Amino acid sequence: MKFSTLLTTLLLACAAVGAHAADKVVRYAFRVAETGFDPVQVTDKYSKDVAACIFDAPLEYDLGTRPFKLRPATAAAMPEISADFKSITFRIKPGIYFADDPAFKGKKRELVAQDYVYSIKRHYDPRWKSGNLYLLENAKVLGLSELRKELMAAKKPFDYDREVEGLRALDKYTFQIKLGLGDPRFVQNFSDAGTFGAVAREVVEFYGDKIMEHPVGTNAFRLAEWRRSSKIVLARNPNFRDMVYAEVAPPGADERLKAEVAALQGKKLPLVDRVEISIIEENQPRWLAFVRGEFDVIEEVPPDFAGEAMPRGQLAPNLAKQGIHMQRYPRVDVAVSYFNMEDPVVGGYTPDKIALRRAINLAVDLDKEIRLVRRGQAVKSQGPIPPIAFGGSTEFKTEMSEFDPAKAKALLDLYGYVDKNGDGWRDLPDGSPLVIEYATQPDAQSRQLVEQWQKNMDAIGIRIKFKIAKWPENLKASNAAKLQMWGVGWIGSTPDGDTFLAMGSNKSKGAANKPRFDLPAFEALYDKQKALPDGPERHAVMQEAQRMLVAYAPYKFHVHRIWTDMAQPWVKGYSRNLFVRDVWKYVDVDTAEVPKP
Repeated sequence: MKFSTLLTTLLLACAAVGAHAADKVVRYAFRVAETGFDPVQVTDKYSKDVAACIFDAPLEYDLGTRPFKLRPATAAAMPEISADFKSITFRIKPGIYFADDPAFKGKKRELVAQDYVYSIKRHYDPRWKSGNLYLLENAKVLGLSELRKELMAAKKPFDYDREVEGLRALDKYTFQIKLGLGDPRFVQNFSDAGTFGAVAREVVEFYGDKIMEHPVGTNAFRLAEWRRSSKIVLARNPNFRDMVYAEVAPPGADERLKAEVAALQGKKLPLVDRVEISIIEENQPRWLAFVRGEFDVIEEVPPDFAGEAMPRGQLAPNLAKQGIHMQRYPRVDVAVSYFNMEDPVVGGYTPDKIALRRAINLAVDLDKEIRLVRRGQAVKSQGPIPPIAFGGSTEFKTEMSEFDPAKAKALLDLYGYVDKNGDGWRDLPDGSPLVIEYATQPDAQSRQLVEQWQKNMDAIGIRIKFKIAKWPENLKASNAAKLQMWGVGWIGSTPDGDTFLAMGSNKSKGAANKPRFDLPAFEALYDKQKALPDGPERHAVMQEAQRMLVAYAPYKFHVHRIWTDMAQPWVKGYSRNLFVRDVWKYVDVDTAEVPKP
């Protein structure tokens, strides 16, 4: 064991002593550092997961119900939606309060409709550089894009007090959204508190550019401590509304989970007092800390330890003997490598540029990636939409999953990517060196993926170099279009495949659309499916759109991941719903079962 690994493990052990002594605490780790906690600014899974524990969206998903079902969160009831899906009216429950904060000057602050109006408008304010603005602009909220453009052209700050037709508070607790495009699924976005959680205007104005560090919301937890890229501590929000546990066990739940869910009925939420999140990028210390009981939960068992933890997909006998329980589930996600379409080497829409990207994609050996790097914890991707989301299908097949180095070489030869100077490496058609640059991170799994990329590109004679940085640094560079290629994951926040097609929409450039792909023919398909009701016609259009992304190849779609979470025996009610980020308010810890130091 490396000294750094041993030191990390010892420090975690010391921190764990007495952690459960007085309070109920859930301890686990992120494998990637957070970026901050402002719902408007964050786009990564880890930051959103924390933000959703602090902020409330109007709606949420039932934890255990399948098929996935929306229900009111801060809303008094499900919203009123017009027959053409162009008008949505929310009524907020009275008596919900924000956590105390100096911004409120000692007064108790109630959540009102205007807070949601303000929070949605913040996405249109260029100051905050929202990565999720495309979700609103795609639906054409009446008047807001026009207001944004007008003020940007005049170089004026965003006017939050200017009323627009598409977003208004009708009274203290009621707000209405009016859309130019009738989208039957637009309302699903308002279940994601990590994007559309209510933020108080006073808090934003009080903290200004430091708002990422000062999240203040109405949900079950508040931010008690934050050491950037090291530790995040969430503590029970004393102002959290009266809510009791009333969930159901999901279909397929084992007898243990069914009994725990039954025992938790009627208990006041949240069930624990604190959630402590460490940032540990390396797999080994994260896994060892869980095995030794220093973490209560491990989210996504590292693939390196899949054989040890769950041989042949079954919980290892030694872990089962300890009472550890396991949940294995397909993610609504896709792991990709993208090509910057504005880059002079790998970007562009001419046949030679498309051929280069297709050849690179054909040279990627997904079987080896799944077997050697992901340890069987993934399935090949045929396109962006996972099979379990609407628009996806296990029957859908494309070139994207092919491994054919001979075909890749033939494509490169055909379009002039040949070795012109005899040095053994392919050159660009004009004779200049062909070198691609792939951004990556310093953790073990990224190093293993880099090794596969090196072997795959060597096999077809393409030089590849790697740009290594921490994940938040790569994200920042990616959003600014400064990376030529990068490997990243995209996770759905609703059960619909639209968010995965948004990865190719010109309305989401730099956000969902990291490669900045811009093709009118694709955009027409994207807009068409968006307006259709769920059914065979929409499904067919979504598959046609996927095939177009495969053909133009702004991405290499690698895999859809399978995650396995594990929890210690003293953790009760742990059950994952792919669309419930704030799962920790539904999880209990039996302190009597926690080993004493």
